[in-house]
Amino acid sequence: MERQLHLNLLASRPPMAGGLPQSGSKMKMGPGRKRDFSPLTWSQYFETMEDVEVENGNGKAVNIFRIYCSGSHGPVLLLLHGGGHSALSWAVFTAVIYSRINCRVVAMDLRGHGDTKVKNQEDLSADTMAKDIGKVVEALYGENPPPIMMIGHSMGGAIAVHTAVASHVPSLLGLCVIDVVEGTAMDALNSMQNFLRSRPKTFKSLENAIEWSVKSGQIRNIESARVSMGGQVKKCEEPSCGDSSSIGEGIIEEDEDEEAEEETNKKRMKEDEQEKKKESIFTWRVELAKTEKYWEGWFRGLSALFLTCPVPKLLLLAGVDRLDKDLTIGQMQGKFQMQVLPQCGHAVHEDAPEKVADALATFMVRHKFTEFKDGFLCTDEDQHLSVEVMGQTWDPFEAEDVKDDSPLLELTGSLAVYTCRWWTGDPSRVSTAPTPIMRTG
Repeated sequence: MERQLHLNLLASRPPMAGGLPQSGSKMKMGPGRKRDFSPLTWSQYFETMEDVEVENGNGKAVNIFRIYCSGSHGPVLLLLHGGGHSALSWAVFTAVIYSRINCRVVAMDLRGHGDTKVKNQEDLSADTMAKDIGKVVEALYGENPPPIMMIGHSMGGAIAVHTAVASHVPSLLGLCVIDVVEGTAMDALNSMQNFLRSRPKTFKSLENAIEWSVKSGQIRNIESARVSMGGQVKKCEEPSCGDSSSIGEGIIEEDEDEEAEEETNKKRMKEDEQEKKKESIFTWRVELAKTEKYWEGWFRGLSALFLTCPVPKLLLLAGVDRLDKDLTIGQMQGKFQMQVLPQCGHAVHEDAPEKVADALATFMVRHKFTEFKDGFLCTDEDQHLSVEVMGQTWDPFEAEDVKDDSPLLELTGSLAVYTCRWWTGDPSRVSTAPTPIMRTG
């Protein structure tokens, strides 16, 4: 009863608006409004946590994959996180989607991430991680797995596509990829090392890591940051894992006191610092800079692979500028459904978990993969009322199927505010001009 109340409250909470200060800026809070950066536990969002044992292939070594689960019936939502993140990045989203539709949720720590333990932690090739997913599904469900909807963010989205193309999940229902597009991803690789170097190497506490993630804009939803950052950082096991000049305190780095002191005092302070590091210094779980050799393999050719996946596909983006040429043409041809969620950072499912849950729930119900839960009140956005466009009545659900006998390519929107895209005969010219619209149902 207590858990159900929590889910109901979470589902009714409006998503946190974007626009938090970017890296390098300081937030000014009014008196008495200090924000809580204390960690939240996985059990507030998932029902169970377990370790799945998978043979390494040689019959001897065993790889152990950490998963977090909710639900006991309905299709399985297999959630794959982005690089450097963990299954906990899906925590708030899981609570929201589970309150909306009949489903099961399995969020998985990928190889080299979170609390998953494998023999070769450094092998993050697309092929190896795709095989991992197939093996985990087989270990969980045997030879007859239930219907599975695969959902991946960033690196996890790329791995989901590779997994689908290789048919490692035989019962795949559909595919949802969140904010990863080949062209944009490949362009970003050149600046990735600079970005990684700009991050604090260590944090004085988990609370400081959470504060940094919010104030730097990495995660714009403080609730999600409080549960997911524990999967990104870990307590240092060795005093040499970080130096005091790199310790992050929120988004501010501490400077060492360079003043001259007596030799005995210096020695004592150094010993105290080392002892303190043993107890409380946190650092990143994954050294992403060392995975660079795998980056191109994740993203090269991704758009073509995505378009060839023979299942219904949903692409969720933080901005329309992320769409590359192949996907633009494929979207105009109705090969997948796309939705742009503005005012989000790259971690779309963390910044706006309710918007992502609504988009995915609508997609799955539309394709008859599942049904809304009893008692869940659909909003106007979920009902997708028919609309009248230029004298013709259209159902936004079915608009993408109308290509041959009509110039209407896409009709999406909510609360009587719809966007129309029209075919002009030239792939480089798609009209998105304002169109008179009237709701009819």
